[in-house]
Amino acid sequence: MAKIKITQTISKIHTTERQKRTLEALGLKRMHATVIVEATPQILGMVGKVKHLVSTETTK
Repeated sequence: MAKIKITQTISKIHTTERQKRTLEALGLKRMHATVIVEATPQILGMVGKVKHLVSTETTK
């Protein structure tokens, strides 16, 4: 399965509690943190909810 590289680009200070928890669930704990995860439907749904805070890149 494909993997995606997710990087937090914008601070979570002025976001809702739900968005903060979504970032934590993705493994992003601070600005410019990067994680590489499997591109499952659940992960893609979480990325969609915080797409204004992160940047994504497809990897192999």
